[in-house]
Amino acid sequence: MSQTQDPSSTASEQSQQELAQLQEQVEAVREVLKRLLIEVVVAESSLATAQTSRIVEANEQLVLATLHAQAQADDATHALNAAARSAGLDALTQLPARGLILEQIALAIARAKRHGTRLALLFLDIDHFKQINDTLGHSRGDDVLKLIATRLRHTVREEDLVGRFGGDEFLLLLANITQPGDVAAIADKLIAALNVPCRAGDHVVRLASSIGISLYPDDADDVDALIDRADAAMYRAKWQQHGSYVFCAEPALTEETSHQPRLAALPQPMVASGQDLGKQERWYAELREANEHLVLAATNAQELQEAALRAQRRQAEFIEAVAQELRNPLAPIRIATAMLGRVRADEPLLQRAQSMIEQQAAKIESLASRLDDMTHLHRGGLKLRLQDVDVVSVVKAAVSACRPALDERLQQFNVHMPLGSQRMTADPDRLVQILTNLIDNASKFAPDGGVVDVSVSMRNGNVVLTVSDNGCGIRASSLHSIFELFVQDPQSIGHNGMGMGIGIGLTVVRALVEAHGGRVVARSAGRGLGSQFVVTLPLKASPSFRPAEDPDVDGQEPAQ
Repeated sequence: MSQTQDPSSTASEQSQQELAQLQEQVEAVREVLKRLLIEVVVAESSLATAQTSRIVEANEQLVLATLHAQAQADDATHALNAAARSAGLDALTQLPARGLILEQIALAIARAKRHGTRLALLFLDIDHFKQINDTLGHSRGDDVLKLIATRLRHTVREEDLVGRFGGDEFLLLLANITQPGDVAAIADKLIAALNVPCRAGDHVVRLASSIGISLYPDDADDVDALIDRADAAMYRAKWQQHGSYVFCAEPALTEETSHQPRLAALPQPMVASGQDLGKQERWYAELREANEHLVLAATNAQELQEAALRAQRRQAEFIEAVAQELRNPLAPIRIATAMLGRVRADEPLLQRAQSMIEQQAAKIESLASRLDDMTHLHRGGLKLRLQDVDVVSVVKAAVSACRPALDERLQQFNVHMPLGSQRMTADPDRLVQILTNLIDNASKFAPDGGVVDVSVSMRNGNVVLTVSDNGCGIRASSLHSIFELFVQDPQSIGHNGMGMGIGIGLTVVRALVEAHGGRVVARSAGRGLGSQFVVTLPLKASPSFRPAEDPDVDGQEPAQ
């Protein structure tokens, strides 16, 4: 008997199976949700870590940017300081530093020369400034220097120049000076202004200053000479009395103060409060030791001067011996020259040899003559044969002697002489030698095809001879020493392939000019701008006579 399955039972079983499947699916979904939840937690954690990393990185970049900005600020500060230095200003006082003030003085001299005005140069030094640094410190000393610069600027006129020369030394250039009394009044104001008590920290300081004064063109006509003479006058002011001024032209108080060293006076205390007795005692001990060194240095200087005089005598003897040795070959050279002249005239080599020997003989004779002049100069002066001379004929003789050398180098030679006869009392041979040396010097340092000018004029009862060229020029630092024995301007070494010579010609020129009671000056506008030599001679030669200073005695600008 077969059994029949109940339909309701079958439906129930199917439902249970479906429910079991649904439960399995639910469990699977739950597992998926769990995994998703875990991944969300991990993701959130990773997100927090990334934000922290970004924040740290941002902070690092901010720090780097700050450091870079600071570096740029430092670079900008250095650039500003460099700009100030390049502008020639002293970093501490903001006054023109040494280089700039020297340039400004040179420009002022050029303007004064063009307009015929006078200048005054003041060399100012603070007395016992070292005591301020020793007792109060260098920082307070710098503050005092700033105050000094301010007072100097406020005391002088707006058109005047104030610059820091170095340390506690200052240069002041006063323009358009009519008389020395005006300069003296300004010097008094400067000393009084600096003497007013000032405060440096907790201390009160009273300053004293010494001033040396030189005038253009009375004392000198170039920057270096003006400064040197003002500096020397400043030291004379210190020796005579602290807190005073001295003009370059003023004589020393006594002969003794002029020729013998003077011990520095012990300074009065400059600081009114806060003095350290131990430091003061050490200061006085150091000063006494410095005085002892000064005496020893003066003694050594006297010994060196005596040694220099002995060396000069030996040098004169040597020059005399050289001159004698140079004369010995002259006779056989002349004989050989005459013999060469007797051989066949159509032999070109012999003619060339004859010409070379004649040239060398002439050079040796000229050198021997110059050495002779230097020997006579060292032994008591050059002897002149004074007579009535026609200046025009003297110039013509010198021009005739120099013309072949100028023509050989195709140089243009211009001569400007007054019409008619101009007579004076002088040694005609020596006058020709003066002009010949100057023209030869101008030709040597002018280029091939260059220009050499010679002019003669009368000015203030003097004869003025001017020789100019458009050659390599003379450095400003060499102008004051160009007439010294054996001195050559380094700028002219090897110029145009010419030999330097031995530096005697211009020394002989100066000696001959001064033997006539005149003077010679050299001028040059700078490198490549030519040079000019101006000889001023009295109409009647007298060794005790010196023409009055006249920077534009020829009424011309320096040759360009």
